[in-house]
Order: sequence, then C-alpha cells, then structure tokens
Amino acid sequence: AAWEMKGRYPEILEDPAAGAQARRLLDDARALLDEILRDGLLRAHAAFGFFRAAAEGDDVVLADPADPARLLARLPMLRQQRAGRAGAMNLSLADFVAPRASGLADHVGAFVVTAGEGAEELAARFRAAHDDYRAIMAQALADRLAEALAERLHERVRQEFWGYAPAEGLAPEALIREEYRGIRPAPGYPACPNHDLKDDLFRLLDAERAIGAHLTESWAMLPAASVSGLYFAHPEAHYFGIGRIGAEQAADYAARRGIT
Repeated sequence: AAWEMKGRYPEILEDPAAGAQARRLLDDARALLDEILRDGLLRAHAAFGFFRAAAEGDDVVLADPADPARLLARLPMLRQQRAGRAGAMNLSLADFVAPRASGLADHVGAFVVTAGEGAEELAARFRAAHDDYRAIMAQALADRLAEALAERLHERVRQEFWGYAPAEGLAPEALIREEYRGIRPAPGYPACPNHDLKDDLFRLLDAERAIGAHLTESWAMLPAASVSGLYFAHPEAHYFGIGRIGAEQAADYAARRGIT
C-alpha cells in the first residue's frame, strides 16, 4: 500500500504484471525487518487505560474508576445528519455507552501506541547514504508495526485486560475482517473526525511521560508511527462515517467543547 501497488496480499505475489516487483518488495521489507529486530533499531511502546463512562446526550463523560464522582473528561461526539432510509438511526459513538439516566455502570477505554522511536534516525541514516528506497521502507515498516501493535493490544484488551472476550481465539484473517466484539475508533477517522479529542487521550494516559509520544499544535502525533483511539465494547458497536457536518451541529459541538 505504501508503494501504491494495486492488489491484495498474498494474491498479488503471483500477479502476472506486479508479482515480481511485489515479491522483491516483500523480500526487501523482511530483510530490513530482520535487521531492525536484530539491532533494536525501532522501539515500541503502549499506554492504555479504562474509565467509568456514561453518555450525556452526544457527550461521553469519563470518570475515575476508583471514584466515579471524580470526572476526568467530557468527550463531545458528533452524530450523522444524513437523510437515510426509513427507520435507520443517525449514529454517534455516544450511542455505544450507557446513558447516565440508565444507572448502569459502563466503561470506555483509551490507548496511545507508537512503534516510531528510532524511525526518524533510521530513515535519516539511509537518506545520508542516498538510499531513499530504504528510508521510505523504514518509515513504512514503522507505520505497519504501529498498526500491528494497536491490533495486538486491542486483542489483549478484549481477552485479558478488559477481559470481555477471554476465549476469542480468532485467526489473523478474521482479525483483519474485524469479526471481534468491540471497536477502537481513532480521532480523525470517519466515526470520530474531530482530531482535538487526542488532547484528552494524551492527557488521560499521560502519554508523553509514559511512552514519549506527543502532539503538535495541529494534533499530529509524534513519532509519526503512532496510533491513538478509544475502546468501545458494546456488542453492537461498529464503525461508521459521520459524513457532512452542518453548521448547526458545528455550532453545537463548539459550545459543548467550549471553543468558538
């Protein structure tokens, strides 16, 4: 994908037009990955936590698990505004959290992971040797490792740390198809397009101190090979897109967020 090659793995390896190039690319990537592992050229870190949660309108309110009266964050979510088919709901991520009025004790998780410590230095080393191919490869591998770490951590969350699916045991293909219970939406993606929620995630997890990741003024994550998001465990939780945001909802979001 980083090289914009069209096709699915592993079928692309036998493609008449792209197969030879794809196999070379895979061999080069595996060789560099072996070197990274052997010499410890990249380092991975993760921070995660679970919080008491309740929905108040379209806000998800997080509290200290040990002291539910101590509020830690209010995360305003956006809701679909499209005119859909009759009877279809316009969804918000807040729909997957128990409303405060229900009296149910619900929870939401948060995570920040990175596999990018050392990636810039490694890429710079290759660029200094005029090896742009391996410089790009190093950054692409760091990105893939960060995504793999997010996948592996979510699996352990479901099976161990939150433990709501201890006997899950899905094959890699089923993991890719997201056949597990729960979702991990990331700020900036279709179900949660508001990047500013990363401020809350990094603060809640003390991510800069814990794993060395931090945010730019425009909410880009550094190291670049990093992933952050929320964990929802509701059995009906699924990914969706908010779509177009109208002026009315933009004003409502700003009011809930306390910004202009």
